[in-house]
Amino acid sequence: MRSHLRPAVVVLVVMTALTGIAYPLALTGLAGLLFPDQAAGSLLHRNGQVVGSALIGQSFTAARYFHPRPSATTATDPNDASKTVPAPYKADNSSGSNLGPTAKALADRVRDDIAHLRAENPDAHPPGDRLPADLLTTSASGLDPHISPAAAAFQIPRVAKAWHLADDAVAALVAAHTEEPLLGLLGERRVNVLTLNLALDAAAK
Repeated sequence: MRSHLRPAVVVLVVMTALTGIAYPLALTGLAGLLFPDQAAGSLLHRNGQVVGSALIGQSFTAARYFHPRPSATTATDPNDASKTVPAPYKADNSSGSNLGPTAKALADRVRDDIAHLRAENPDAHPPGDRLPADLLTTSASGLDPHISPAAAAFQIPRVAKAWHLADDAVAALVAAHTEEPLLGLLGERRVNVLTLNLALDAAAK
């Protein structure tokens, strides 16, 4: 019995040390050496303070800022633990809405968002008078930090007016913060809302 038990215990201890301790520590150290910003969570700073991560969206509602796409993340209702309430960009509860295209709740929410977007951006005139789809739809994670260049362009007149800047000046900031597909092939052109708003703060000073 011991002859069989001892090798099993030794293998367990060795493999635990290798795969549970040495390997994770080695990867963490290598990542910190080669990609320090990414390994630390791609944190963004302003005036020496962490204001967020480039990987996780934030809710912006002020007229002077670009707004992100909707978020479907939720939190427990403080008045009823069996229910949930909307909690946009709740990073510890990544999720989509799971509502189908025929769901009344989804149709009602999109209808209300269309009215809100048009009222909030009266000077915006998108091509064909069609609103950018990503300003009306949530991402699968609920935490997407990006919007499309079209969604950013739609908001330029409102943002420029709030800051008393020329539309062209704000459009130049959007262009400067538009990320291209990885290697020119993977993904879509996109704009990180948080980094764009931080650049807007700096430019408007």
